[in-house]
Amino acid sequence: MSLERFLNQAVSSWMSSEGPDSDIVLSSRIRLARNLNEYKFPTLITNEEAKQIIDLFSKKASTGNFQGVGSFELLKMDEIQPLHKRVLVEKHLISPNLAESSSYGACLLSENEEISVMINEEDHIRIQCLFPGFQISEALNMANQIDDWLEEDVNYAFDEKIGYLTSCPTNVGTGLRASVMMHLPALILTHQMNQIIPAINQLGLVVRGIYGEGSEALGNIFQISNQITLGKSEQDIVEDLKSVVSQLISQERSAREALAKTSNIQLEDRVFRSYGILSNSRIIETKEAARCLSDVRLGIDMGYIKNISKNILNELMILTQPGFLQQYAGGPLRPNERDIRRALLIRERIRMENE
Repeated sequence: MSLERFLNQAVSSWMSSEGPDSDIVLSSRIRLARNLNEYKFPTLITNEEAKQIIDLFSKKASTGNFQGVGSFELLKMDEIQPLHKRVLVEKHLISPNLAESSSYGACLLSENEEISVMINEEDHIRIQCLFPGFQISEALNMANQIDDWLEEDVNYAFDEKIGYLTSCPTNVGTGLRASVMMHLPALILTHQMNQIIPAINQLGLVVRGIYGEGSEALGNIFQISNQITLGKSEQDIVEDLKSVVSQLISQERSAREALAKTSNIQLEDRVFRSYGILSNSRIIETKEAARCLSDVRLGIDMGYIKNISKNILNELMILTQPGFLQQYAGGPLRPNERDIRRALLIRERIRMENE
């Protein structure tokens, strides 16, 4: 296994597999922040100490397979080109912070790409598990197993009263960030989302875009995650998130039913116009592509469009990002060149479905 494999295999398992409620929930993610007791936080450690921490986990990566997820590959950030880092970010395998961090960051990636352990990001380690569909409890279970496996060889910074100690106070306690990526086009079309977001925030959860904090909700895709990590157990945090996500699933489905009853022909027209744009455009920008992909995915879920995989949204939302387009082109592309290549890639992907 090598970096080239992660770059060339565009579609991770969480994108190509279907999970519970996958018509609305694209993926479930658990992230655990941990620090090593013997070292200062990453913001204060020396380069030599950072290398020592990477070496600790490099040995762990060489111990073989884990729990059926395959072997782990250690990727060192100072050995990866900026474009390749961008591709890994677009695949949600590493965070933008790790990609932009000092030379002494690294990542352990599982063969099936469901698990990544980011090293020397904001914390010494950040364990991430990504599952398809609404499987947040299953992702937590896997993350805890990985956590226990890593802790066999290290001592975590932990306080009996406070919990896990982290670089940022907002992560102290469980160190847990649980998030669910949802496709909510009907709630947008029925103008309900603006009222829903403040209500979610009042429950201690936050709504973000497709790439987390500071990112835009392209293609009507939102991440719902917890804000509170202290004073609640991991299980309570996940149960609170599950309750809100379940309500959102119900509201989205009700909104879709309402649209089908009151605006069926208008919705069908919107879906097929977007399908026509994707099938025939020679130039298309990121935002327009995301909007049209969202419409087409909604059309597939509602039965307007047949014989096309619903995973097309998951796949093309990643494949049409700037890093991937340049990766497949073999080098840098100007914005206009990316728009041309994006349109070509989408046309070819749709043509594959129709063959």
